[in-house]
Amino acid sequence: MTKQKQSGFTLIELMIVVAIIGILAAIAVPQYQSYTKKAKFSEVVNATSSRKSFVEVCLQDPNLVQANCNGGANGIPADDAVGFGNVTSISVASGAITAIGKSGVFGSGATYSLNPTVTSGNVVWSDTSSACKAAGLC
Repeated sequence: MTKQKQSGFTLIELMIVVAIIGILAAIAVPQYQSYTKKAKFSEVVNATSSRKSFVEVCLQDPNLVQANCNGGANGIPADDAVGFGNVTSISVASGAITAIGKSGVFGSGATYSLNPTVTSGNVVWSDTSSACKAAGLC
């Protein structure tokens, strides 16, 4: 009689593979969740860009002051309280633009705010959204 050689993996080899897959999953899943939150929040950040150009035109008008650059006035579109996609609302008050994301997706750090400053005829935008920075979304 001839002996047949058995082939296959030993139990220890299979356990090592399962352990490696477990370690990779433990690292990959949180990174993926963080990435998807940032990608969704980028929609909130991009929503402010549509209002930026209107506010900049308002601020360049020599007859207007920053306090007059509000949503629905002086060429700036009206505030959007209905929202779209991951954005709940977007508003402009005294030149400052605020976009709010859906709380179910982002939690309490879902607000993104920009404040304009006019220096030497140029408008410089500063991000005042400390909540989204702390959450690592913007």
